[in-house]
Amino acid sequence: MAGYRKLGRTASQRKAMIRSQVTALIHHGKIRTTEMRAKEIRKVAEGLIAMAVREKDNYETVKVTAKVPRKDKDGKRVKEVVDGKKVTVFDEVEKEIKKDKPSRLYARRQMLRVLYDVTDVPTKAAGRKRNTKKVDLPAKLFDEIAPKYTSRNGGYTRIVKIGPRKGDAAMEVLIELV
Repeated sequence: MAGYRKLGRTASQRKAMIRSQVTALIHHGKIRTTEMRAKEIRKVAEGLIAMAVREKDNYETVKVTAKVPRKDKDGKRVKEVVDGKKVTVFDEVEKEIKKDKPSRLYARRQMLRVLYDVTDVPTKAAGRKRNTKKVDLPAKLFDEIAPKYTSRNGGYTRIVKIGPRKGDAAMEVLIELV
């Protein structure tokens, strides 16, 4: 008996499907899928969340100075003319950043092996292309999801049966983060 469900797909297709559904689950908090897929997704998602819970406080804060472009009241960069060229004006700002310790960095890289890149697109039609933002899912796991589950030993997801799907009568479920 195999240690996993084949789901009627080749290995590469199955891995890609599981990766995309785990990414969607972590990004949105819940997804709707078939029962067998949900059981496979649960294994991967709970492993990632457990890793995030283990490593959530394993960092140190470091003060760094960074050059940040100066902006006007409209949010555009301020430029000045130097030697006949327009040059952006920069200010030095001191920031505190989180520096991962080696085990947390390893966990972050393991998460990135599974999770796809996600880009948030605004709902309004105006400026859809310009206002897109990349979502850092490992940071979301460490900062938002892991603190909820510190007192919990596993069981981070819940599968709720919805009913049979209309087309092929496959059992549909809602898998969500508890």
